[in-house]
Amino acid sequence: MSEQTPADRPTMTPFLAALGVVVLIVIVIALFNLLGDDEPSAEQQVARAAVGQNDALQRLSYADFRTYTCAAEQGTEADVLAEQRNSVDSRGARYVDDVTDIKVDGDRASAKATYHFDKAPDTKTSVTMSFVREDGAWKVCSAGPR
Repeated sequence: MSEQTPADRPTMTPFLAALGVVVLIVIVIALFNLLGDDEPSAEQQVARAAVGQNDALQRLSYADFRTYTCAAEQGTEADVLAEQRNSVDSRGARYVDDVTDIKVDGDRASAKATYHFDKAPDTKTSVTMSFVREDGAWKVCSAGPR
């Protein structure tokens, strides 16, 4: 039998190089997950406020309505819910079709919200809505169509 020379012996270099690449990839993925920004953009938050406020009105949830409405537009529970009931009686439930043209300027924003009502689903109503950031959250600060 002949002895193996250093050139004939298997080496660990390819294995260690592959292991190093895998470890580097895992570190990069972990850093992206830890440092990545999971918070929705201001534009997304504005759109969510418009949809959230409308949903709260349709469910006659004044508490949720307040969550998505600026302090200046909250009114009283009795008035808001009575106005909503009247709107549903005359036009049907209101649905948000789209929120577009969102423009954010510091703690203020505007957007074009397009709605339709149950009793006239093909009639779209677009209005420019105002939004403000209060207590760290975007809130609707104008009345939509009733």
